[in-house]
Amino acid sequence: MTWLAEQRGTLAADHILDAAAALFAEQGLDVPGMAEVAKAAGCSRATLYRYFPERRALQVAFAQREAASVLAEVGGADGPVESVIACLRAVRARPHLLAWYADSGTAELSGILRDAVVPDLGDDPDLAAWLLRITLSFLADPGADEAAERRLLERFLDIRP
Repeated sequence: MTWLAEQRGTLAADHILDAAAALFAEQGLDVPGMAEVAKAAGCSRATLYRYFPERRALQVAFAQREAASVLAEVGGADGPVESVIACLRAVRARPHLLAWYADSGTAELSGILRDAVVPDLGDDPDLAAWLLRITLSFLADPGADEAAERRLLERFLDIRP
């Protein structure tokens, strides 16, 4: 594969993910079908399926892309409490992610994120999975404000190796 073909493939996949993001924001995680995503992306269903063989693969790829963006922003957070707070801020600042934790079942979202994100979060997959669950919990049922969430995290998030 030439570099141009590889770059074109990455651009096409990103364009499809952008279209899916808009549909997820409008309709929620579970509603848009693959035909609707293809139409929104301006491509054929065959093209869509070349990049994402099933809806779960599309959702996982979207979650991976968004998680990479959030984690790049959060990057240097100091310790688990600051990491969770920074992730909450970053996710809440992305309106196109609201549907992922507001209206969708957190069990489905947790499964997608566990598949997409946890393997890339370092040497301790159990810690990564636990921090993901805590973050999802605060996204689904937010505290009164950031100070209240921080207070709970500091009190109950005592992580020891």
